[in-house]
Amino acid sequence: MDEPATASIEQHIEALIFASDRSISVAEIRYIIGLVFGLEFTEAMVLAAIQAIKERYQVNSFAIELIHLDEGYQFLTKRVYYPVINQLQVHRSKKKLSQPAIETLAIIAYKQPITKLEIEQIRGVNCDYTIQKLLEKDLIKIVGKADMVGRPILYATSTTLMDYLGINSVTELPQFNEVIVNKNEASIPFD
Repeated sequence: MDEPATASIEQHIEALIFASDRSISVAEIRYIIGLVFGLEFTEAMVLAAIQAIKERYQVNSFAIELIHLDEGYQFLTKRVYYPVINQLQVHRSKKKLSQPAIETLAIIAYKQPITKLEIEQIRGVNCDYTIQKLLEKDLIKIVGKADMVGRPILYATSTTLMDYLGINSVTELPQFNEVIVNKNEASIPFD
């Protein structure tokens, strides 16, 4: 393939980020662009293109923006459009997470890595089915085995959950004192 123009590379990087179903790292972008064009792209070159793309999407005429998320980049809707997008998600969600699934997910998020037995000790009930459903939905993942008798499986939150919540790591999860409790429902402030 012929050597691409600088503007063309920027568009190829933009297309990669747009087409990726989750955040895409600079290393992955460099690898793919290098494969396609047979050229070596430095991290600085890719970051410069990403910065140019970011700046282009900062104008008000775009409803999306380029965000650094989970050690990579992803296009997301701007915060001002969250209420509309939220209504779409509510409308389209055919099956929400059950209360036990939400409780289990919260325990895993705040105590990870954690074993099934530890989750069950906190919840006081068997969690086999709930953990299986959370794994199927890619909200949690298996991260290894515990260093204890029987070597039980350790669970942690997945990058899919981090992407969905719009955070880079579990350290950005709201602290317990930030959660507002109202009529048996917990809501998280998104300021």
